[in-house]
Amino acid sequence: MRLFVVLLLGLAASCGSSAPGPVDDPDLRILFIGNSLTLANDLPALVQQLGRGDPSRSVVVRAVAFGNYSLEDHWNRGDAQRAIERARWDFVVLQQGPSARLESRALLVEYATRFAGEIRRVGARPAIYMVWPPLEREPEWDEVTASHAAAAVGGLLLPGGEAIRAARTADPGIALFTSDGFHPALAGSYAVALVIYAQAAGVTPLGLTLRAGGIELLPAHIATLEAAASATISRYGGR
Repeated sequence: MRLFVVLLLGLAASCGSSAPGPVDDPDLRILFIGNSLTLANDLPALVQQLGRGDPSRSVVVRAVAFGNYSLEDHWNRGDAQRAIERARWDFVVLQQGPSARLESRALLVEYATRFAGEIRRVGARPAIYMVWPPLEREPEWDEVTASHAAAAVGGLLLPGGEAIRAARTADPGIALFTSDGFHPALAGSYAVALVIYAQAAGVTPLGLTLRAGGIELLPAHIATLEAAASATISRYGGR
């Protein structure tokens, strides 16, 4: 059975059936559409936690995530489109598997483009959460990165996978993956969260943890993850 989770943090449950008109709302509102790489370590909650460092702007998150789902699966199911329509979002983060192979890249680009049309229609901005290959297929990392860059045309590229790779290079002793060599450990998800929040909020990831607090990682590991996120955004990011 596929795993299904809809995560709702800080968002009223009484959303209407159509997108609301523009409102004066300082909050940063992010919808996540993905699979177990979004669910692992509650990535949306980690992003929300980082937002606590800015008391002037709350972060509101929701996730529509099903284990082992692609964007094509989400499109066919329809829950993601309904979530896009039912609230006001600043960003909608799209995530699927590595998509290293050409046929998988083509599907990633096709369905990211379809979702981008729905996202822009309600006044939000699409964002592509770049993932990574299983470690047993590590030589495919460049292809994974290229696939996600191709899917982010006109949207925001969130180079989470490259932040993990940079952190792994800087300190191989950080446990970035679980025992399956693919799903992220807490440090891996945190590297991704740093990238997502910094890109969405338009801030540097350096020092974010100290301002937000509450993450149970070694200070030296946090410094490495923040530096990796910062370097990766400089190389691949841009709003």
